Formats: sequence, C-alpha cells, structure tokens
Amino acid sequence: MATVPAAADSAVPAAERGATIIADRVVAKVAAQAAREALRETAPTDPTDAHATVAVRRRDTRRHFGEARVRVAVELGYPSDIGAQCGVVRRQVAERVRALANMEVPEVAVEVERLHSPLLAGGARERVR
Repeated sequence: MATVPAAADSAVPAAERGATIIADRVVAKVAAQAAREALRETAPTDPTDAHATVAVRRRDTRRHFGEARVRVAVELGYPSDIGAQCGVVRRQVAERVRALANMEVPEVAVEVERLHSPLLAGGARERVR
C-alpha cells in the first residue's frame, strides 16, 4: 500500500505560486473615483467630473505591485481655490491607489480641463472677473 504525502508537504510556497497583476485600467478607475471623492468633499455643489490615465511600471518585489504615475483630469467650479482643490485631489488619489492597489505613487499630475462658473449657467457670454 502506497502512502500519499500530506498536503502540507507537497504544497507550493505562496511566494512561488504566481503573480498578481493589477491592470492599468483598474488603477485608472481607482484614481478617477478617488478624485471625484476628493472634489465632493471640497466643493459638494460643484460639478465633479474626473477621469484618469495611468502609466504603471512593474517591479519585481513581493511587497508592492509596482509604481503608478497618475494623470487625473478634473472639472472645477469657479471662482474657487484651484490650487487647494488640486492638492486635495493629489493626496486622495495617491492614498487610495496605495491602499487599494498596493502600488507606490511617486507622481499625481492634476489637469484642470474646465472651469464652471455659476455666472455663466444661463448661457450668457460674459467675462468672469
């Protein structure tokens, strides 16, 4: 009668089982959602449209899934403190990508695509000062 080795004896160690790769588009969705969350916190009545593009550089390390350089495009209300809003977006995106994707985030570029002014809501073509 042959003996069957115990499962623990023949199991492949966790570090040698394979690799988990998080798709760039998933990281981009996390970044865009984080930007929308940040904008809702800073200006809840303003439009909060955001989308992101991501460049991911893979690293061979067990602790992190690589490095993500993120570019986020947002729409902001005007007049507002644009610099402060961009700073909040930058911090929120970096924190959420780090937490949810386990990636280092050395750079978050925030691009303001459009400014919305309540003075121009009626379609008037006036200069906003």
